[in-house]
Amino acid sequence: MIYKRFAANLRAQNWFAIAVEFAIVVAGVFVGTLVANWNQARVETAATKRMLVQFIPELKAQMEFFDSTRTYYATARRFADEALAAWRGDQRISAERFVIAAYQASQVYGNGVNSENWALTFGGEQVRNIEDPQVRRNLELVLTQDYSYVQIAAVSTPYREQVRRVIPIHLQDLIRRECGDRQINHSLSLELPANCSLRLAPQEAESAAAALRANGKLAEELNWHLAAVAVYQENAAVLEQPIRALHRDLVKS
Repeated sequence: MIYKRFAANLRAQNWFAIAVEFAIVVAGVFVGTLVANWNQARVETAATKRMLVQFIPELKAQMEFFDSTRTYYATARRFADEALAAWRGDQRISAERFVIAAYQASQVYGNGVNSENWALTFGGEQVRNIEDPQVRRNLELVLTQDYSYVQIAAVSTPYREQVRRVIPIHLQDLIRRECGDRQINHSLSLELPANCSLRLAPQEAESAAAALRANGKLAEELNWHLAAVAVYQENAAVLEQPIRALHRDLVKS
């Protein structure tokens, strides 16, 4: 109807009426666009909130990983200390315990997280839709951190390779089967048994222990391995902070 009046006023050269009706049309388009944009922003904000809620289990899994690494490497360190004592000539360490400890000290556990997948899920638009600046900042940190520092390559040192060249593979298989990594409550987190009660054939244990003692450089490599693990744990402590902060904020909200 307004377009018919606009055409009639145009023929009559009623410029004031034309201006008023033109302004009404422009205002209507502007308001319509504004409402559409507001509604779209509301939909996107709601979608982002749902994505954040769905992200909570992933954050919890990462927190469990960081918790389990501390226990895992504390256990590996006790085995390493026992192996180092044997290399120093401590007669209290039997051949069997030496072989098991030397192997268990080489056990490593790393994070397989790929932050690129998270970044694909939370694009720039989704991050900007987060109203809470603290949540937004922690999410940005979680998405942009370099997790290679806590992946298994960071602790795959020469000791791990070299000690497994010395210990016969069938003994390694026995140790792995009886005292290797275990899943924690069907999660992705792992634990290393604190004690290994495996019994090795005495002659095989003596032979493997003698081969380990003959390769004194392995003790130096184990020392370097422990230093690498220490740096790994320091990096893990830094990387887990924004994850825990983001999880805490999302659970509270």
